Amino acid sequence: MTAVIESEEHKALRSAVAALGKRYGRDYLTRTIAEGKHLTELWSEAGKLGYLGVNLPEEYGGGGGGITDLSIVLEELGAAGSPLLMLVVSPAICGTVISRFGTEEQKRTWLPGLADGTRLMAFGITEPDAGSNSHRITTTARKDGADWLLTGRKVFISGVDMADAVLIVGRTEDARTGRLKPCLFIVPTDAEGFHKNPIDMELKAAEKQFELVLDDVRLPADTLVGDEDAGLLQLFAGLNPERIMTAAFAIGMGRHALGKAVEYARDRTVWKAPIGAHQAIAHPLAQAHIDLELARLMMQKAAHLYDAGDDIGAGEAANMAKYAAGEACVKAVDQSVHTLGGNGLTREFGLASLITAARVARIAPVSREMILNYVSHQTLGLPKSY
Repeated sequence: MTAVIESEEHKALRSAVAALGKRYGRDYLTRTIAEGKHLTELWSEAGKLGYLGVNLPEEYGGGGGGITDLSIVLEELGAAGSPLLMLVVSPAICGTVISRFGTEEQKRTWLPGLADGTRLMAFGITEPDAGSNSHRITTTARKDGADWLLTGRKVFISGVDMADAVLIVGRTEDARTGRLKPCLFIVPTDAEGFHKNPIDMELKAAEKQFELVLDDVRLPADTLVGDEDAGLLQLFAGLNPERIMTAAFAIGMGRHALGKAVEYARDRTVWKAPIGAHQAIAHPLAQAHIDLELARLMMQKAAHLYDAGDDIGAGEAANMAKYAAGEACVKAVDQSVHTLGGNGLTREFGLASLITAARVARIAPVSREMILNYVSHQTLGLPKSY
């Protein structure tokens, strides 16, 4: 499979984004978080350079690439210490779903702004009582004349305070069977009945988390994305890119931490030689690098399968990539902090905050245990335990 060998175009993209990330770096991120601001400058510049919309169609202002391209952007920004979490949400999930299933009017309205960063969309699927079980979603949409009325609650929705709209996963009743099926709605954040409440997170990030309360939010018919009978097909068209991009986020973070540790181990001398000369230091760092590279290979496979239109194959690979990247990231960060010893916990080196941040890749958007369930059921054919 030659797809894992990057094209010259992808190498150039990786190099250019790395240069942008280096100009901002970890200091920009930590300073922005401390000031309680958003990563506006980096987001705007990345948009003007065309990086935010590399996966979106050219006719709507995008780069005409795919998730393969966008994952490179996020990975390199993460490796520079300044990842943009909303890349996972706005262009990857929402932009992909709208470009694949949206009406011509929805595409013209949203995709150019998502591509250049002047508009931003959040994604709302997680609910207090549903967790990773998308079949238990209770947010429901019912017809009221030509309109829809949307009611329900969502939690851990990123970046709602920055968003123009939220792509909400609700459920509608099938007229033939009476069963509820998933549907996607574009809900403006200024809609009447739409309420957002910030969640007080121990994890400090530039992107805030919110609980959403939808109280009979009235939506015109044209806010429904795609066919109301398509169900899970449209939903997973957004969830597979989400897993691929989460893998890119984790790999970038792991690379950033590992780079700091390698630099430190190369220069730090306690006895006669740099500490990196000792195998007890060098070998764990080498293992962390290998694990990150293996995770990247699976991420590239998943991205290429998705961009080739193989949704089923991409689903399996995307879940595996997200699992592998989450594990590799946590181990790389842990080993990096350990390599620096006490310095690994200081603000000067900026690694301690990654201990908490790295765990996000294990937890969100789906836990590693649910991925193991997916692989055991879908890949290995083992019976379900639930």
